[in-house]
Amino acid sequence: MDSALIPTGVKRCSTGKFAFWLFIGLIVLLWGVYAMLLCWFKGLNQTNMNDSYGFALWIWADLAVIAIGGGAFFTGLLRYVFGLDELKNILNYAVLIGFICYSSALLILAIDVGQPLRAWFIFWHANVHSMLTEVAFCLSCYFAVLTIEYIPLILENRQVDKVPFFHYLGHNMHSAMAVFAATGAFLSFFHQGSLGGVAGVLYGRPFAYREGIAIWPWTFFLFTWSAAAYGPCFTLFITRITEIVSKKKLVKQNVIDLLAKISGWMIASYIIVKIIDTLYWALVTAPAKGFNVSFFYSNNAFYGYWILFLEIIICGILPAAILLTKKGRDNPKILMTALILGVLGPCVNRWVMVLQVMAVPVLSFENWVLYYPSWQEVATTILPVAYGFLLILVSYRYLPIFPQETELNPIVETEMKSETETEETIEPAGDQALSPATA
Repeated sequence: MDSALIPTGVKRCSTGKFAFWLFIGLIVLLWGVYAMLLCWFKGLNQTNMNDSYGFALWIWADLAVIAIGGGAFFTGLLRYVFGLDELKNILNYAVLIGFICYSSALLILAIDVGQPLRAWFIFWHANVHSMLTEVAFCLSCYFAVLTIEYIPLILENRQVDKVPFFHYLGHNMHSAMAVFAATGAFLSFFHQGSLGGVAGVLYGRPFAYREGIAIWPWTFFLFTWSAAAYGPCFTLFITRITEIVSKKKLVKQNVIDLLAKISGWMIASYIIVKIIDTLYWALVTAPAKGFNVSFFYSNNAFYGYWILFLEIIICGILPAAILLTKKGRDNPKILMTALILGVLGPCVNRWVMVLQVMAVPVLSFENWVLYYPSWQEVATTILPVAYGFLLILVSYRYLPIFPQETELNPIVETEMKSETETEETIEPAGDQALSPATA
């Protein structure tokens, strides 16, 4: 039914199967939208936030998707600025994933504002002394850059590309993409860093407070570094999931190998600096504030030393060691394990820097405050996942996301003939509707 919109030379599932998964995604999406509307119309009393937990599950999800979405800016930087031409074969998908992650982050912020009609206040009545203001500006600008990078993919749709104006617009946007990629990397660097800076400047919360350079605490640089290091793991992970679901090889192994190797080196260097930062905090910063490091990991039911072990050893050293070895990258199961741990790593880090920071008591008469999200918070956190699922579903079906797909999955002659016949049946109406005069 929709074969005229599917890129030439590729094969997609039947319309019925596509509609079924579209329906499943929409059901989950509507559940999240319902919870979001409850929060907007009834207020933040729909959540389990309180005086101890000013940040909820949303904000953790917000920081996590921004971190794992860092593959877009880092892959663009490697492709356009450092000239790694092989990465052009996965860059489209990295941009799509980045677009989903950053639009999801803005959606989460819109829910968190509580009064969406006043969301524009942060731009018009900007608090120039707040790092969150810089985050809001950089996040909005970078999302605009990702939108500009995503538009050429839409213009390359088989039918849209037939319109001369859209064809030349897409071509010209491609030629200027290096400028947008460099701008995106610059903006992403600052907003990732500022998100880390928000935690690092909390002088009243020694668990998060860090020393640094001038006004920038170490967390400013660690957040940016971790996003660049782990972001490609999420790109590769979603690519691999797409290959498994579609039962096709979509990107050549040399591209996967190159990006995984770079990510491995970035994770290794990040985790070394993270260990140094943790040791300095444990041995110098925390004692200077009157705390023993064991205070932050004991006397509670949830936040033990295990979370530090999970973040640094399991989700740091282990994936780095796998991605740095050719044997590890060549083994699909071991590579997938490293990618999963590489996605989990920044999620654990953001959980610690957002929720554990709120849980740790800072006064002698306070106790550990544990946090259990309400179903509305869970639903609105899953909402961006359903949105991303739907956007990937539609984009993969109708847009030429993977340049190497036709080469890796040649269609046999009989299938090509059938497709050509279908196209010829549809073409006359399409040509008439999209004639140059009409366009």
